[in-house]
Amino acid sequence: MARDENSVAEKNLLAVDVGNTHTRLGLFVGDELASTWELTTRGRLTVDEARMQLAQALSLMGEGVPGEAILACVVPTLTDVWRRALTAACGTRPLVVGPGLKTGLKMRYDDPSEVGADRVADVRAAREGYGAPVVVVDLGTTTNFEVVDAEGTFVGGIIAPGVALGARSLSAAAARLPMIELRAPAAVIGRNTRAAMQSGVVLGEVARIDGLLDAVMAELGEPATVVVTGDGAEAISALLRHDAQVDATLTLRGLWSLWRANRR
Repeated sequence: MARDENSVAEKNLLAVDVGNTHTRLGLFVGDELASTWELTTRGRLTVDEARMQLAQALSLMGEGVPGEAILACVVPTLTDVWRRALTAACGTRPLVVGPGLKTGLKMRYDDPSEVGADRVADVRAAREGYGAPVVVVDLGTTTNFEVVDAEGTFVGGIIAPGVALGARSLSAAAARLPMIELRAPAAVIGRNTRAAMQSGVVLGEVARIDGLLDAVMAELGEPATVVVTGDGAEAISALLRHDAQVDATLTLRGLWSLWRANRR
């Protein structure tokens, strides 16, 4: 039996995180994240198209065909597509983060089934990598806060519109406002429309994150480590008042940890 367990542990693992905006792939060789790949998430995708994307990514990663896979998908219409594509690519059915999967997390959430797969992976990786208490700020289509208290319990979080979504909504709703590059302006007070919008969208997001972190730590009753991940994490964290760790691979490493806890 020990021999079989070792053979499973030695297989390369492909972790796939399908978000609303991006799909991220990470190939683990043993416990090391050997390479990553990022795709634009398409609202409609066939199994064959997903298999082609996998084949291209794996060929560029250059580590061979993985023997196992784990999938986190927050787009319900794509879950079965990626499950089937991963089964074909790896020769085994992937683990899918959702009901029935052991998370090893204590949750103080009204309905744990409502917690998105990416949020579960973030909390698992943050608790293992940074201890507790810890607050994860995950930047994407939404800006998510995941809060872990001093006992290591996931006590809940915050979900807000993401910075790119805010910029698109502002431009779409006001006919005279253009799409803007998401970067911080030179000054808070903008002297032209684009600079004024960048101040409101980018610096406004920074102020919102800082303010919410203040409120979260006041509610926890103690300071917590802050970990920022997702789109533009490095740029946003550099503007925060709070000290923050930037961790671009947090979700993928959380998926690896979940696979390890549930491996067959």
